Amino acid sequence: MSGGVDSAVAAARAVEAGHDVVGVHLALSRMPGTLRTGSRGCCTIEDSRDAWRACDVLGIPYYVWDFSERFKEDVVQDFIDEYAAGRTPNPCMRCNERIKFAALLEKAIALGFDAVCTGHYAKVIEDADGNRELHRAADWAKDQSYVLGVLTHEQLKHSMFPLADTPSKAEVRAEAERRGLSVANKPDSHDICFISDGDTRGWLAEKIEMTTGDIVDETGAKVGEHPGANAFTVGQRRGLKLGTPAADGKPRFVLEIRPKENKVVVGPEALLAIDEIRGIKVSWAGLPITEVATGADFECHAQVRAHGDPVPARARVELKADETGVERAELVVTLTDSLRGVAPGQTVVLYQGSRVLGQATIDAARSLQRAAL
Repeated sequence: MSGGVDSAVAAARAVEAGHDVVGVHLALSRMPGTLRTGSRGCCTIEDSRDAWRACDVLGIPYYVWDFSERFKEDVVQDFIDEYAAGRTPNPCMRCNERIKFAALLEKAIALGFDAVCTGHYAKVIEDADGNRELHRAADWAKDQSYVLGVLTHEQLKHSMFPLADTPSKAEVRAEAERRGLSVANKPDSHDICFISDGDTRGWLAEKIEMTTGDIVDETGAKVGEHPGANAFTVGQRRGLKLGTPAADGKPRFVLEIRPKENKVVVGPEALLAIDEIRGIKVSWAGLPITEVATGADFECHAQVRAHGDPVPARARVELKADETGVERAELVVTLTDSLRGVAPGQTVVLYQGSRVLGQATIDAARSLQRAAL
């Protein structure tokens, strides 16, 4: 129970379906004032009160479970570490992976519950053999299957998404109004909840040692200086403050971050187009398709942002040995249509039709045009 309208209606539908429902709100900070409030946040004090009111209307027990230490370590510290390494993480993905469907689910099962029910817009479908698959929601505009792409076969066995077939958010709000839920018109939350003022660069500057360094163009020529490479992201245009204008007079964008050299590479927008993605920490949402085990190529669509458009691609799994000789799975995705501004640390989620196949953390993104320079 996040305190929003989606989880409130999901709980109401679970009660109506005859399930024995208990509302649980996650306390993710020992200092909730540091989390965003109002329409820009989630998991704040006011959210916990809204969740309690919804549970009171529904007539179900309500508890607050403290996961602040796990959240600090598995989400916040991970966010800091990834930026320090020059990567761009997705904290909402990590929260689903390590908190909502790991720590929360583990505790729930230990206490005798059968499933975690949330207000995510996604669908679980069983195949002919009873194996569960993750699919997009009916309302593709609100679909959240991307951020659930980290769920495993075992976790899907214990996941419920009652909003799966709802055609629109407007219908959810209308239902909340009919049920007398005070959150019916509460604005949606967005952005990073633990950065209270929305200033990601300023927040990181207090957590990561920033050292001035060079900004170079795609040929390696110095065109400016930066206050700290870790605060930049691939695709960024604003705030570069370049001393040397581009020869064609057009804007330049961040193409790459090199934390070991403390350099930021910039160039024309065309060089942001990515043709190949290589991903690590691969997982499959449900049982993997046959081609995964054989290493064969398979057709799919790739999506690299929560609200990004999926593009056609071919993918395969390769086994690569790391420095210690241990083999690990690497997902290789060749894009039919280029994607713009893909950064290491982001997540690539693969689909076949509406089905989520699995995901990987992007380790490298390659531009054929840039490689030819």
